[in-house]
Amino acid sequence: MKSRIIKFLGLAAVILVLGGCGPSAHVETSRNANFDRYRSFAWAEKKDRRGRSGSSTMMENQIRDAISGRLESRMGWREVSRNPDVILSYDVLVERSSRVESDSRYSWGGFRTFYNPYSRRFYNVYYPSRFMGYDNYEVPTKEGTITVTMADARTDETVMQGWATDEVNSRRISGREINRIVDAIFRKWESGTKYDNRYDNRRRNTRSSDRY
Repeated sequence: MKSRIIKFLGLAAVILVLGGCGPSAHVETSRNANFDRYRSFAWAEKKDRRGRSGSSTMMENQIRDAISGRLESRMGWREVSRNPDVILSYDVLVERSSRVESDSRYSWGGFRTFYNPYSRRFYNVYYPSRFMGYDNYEVPTKEGTITVTMADARTDETVMQGWATDEVNSRRISGREINRIVDAIFRKWESGTKYDNRYDNRRRNTRSSDRY
């Protein structure tokens, strides 16, 4: 019975650890934004400090493709070259970080020998290994953050900004890591948009019922 409980607790701990993994995302939207009326988007042109346009790297192209693909597949928007509803821009940052890991610590188990002066014999007592706690230590890592900014093309007002951070292997974020980070931003945005729509519907229904 005890072994079953230990196995269950171990499995629960693994599930909690896996559930806590993944990029942490944050999204902020403008109160004036009406995303239902947006149908098209275009990318802002990136320029250096001297105002010159530069060529995009493969990582930058992968970020743009990941964002564009999700806007087209999930939102039904399309990328256009003229008169877009929304202007998109992004920023990417990779910096050093660290994570805390823990190792279980146990006491030494084994036999100890004692002498019984009454029987004049030696006897052995077994001491099992006991859990003593955890040893915590820091592991150096790298974190990659992608920020997506969406502005209304007509008013230049920022209507959405979302960013997510995840652990990456190098200063160049891989395509798989980009997809994880971008997915986290869109999941957060979609969940927030659905909540806002439910709240607005409840508020409208309350107002209409108050009229009667």
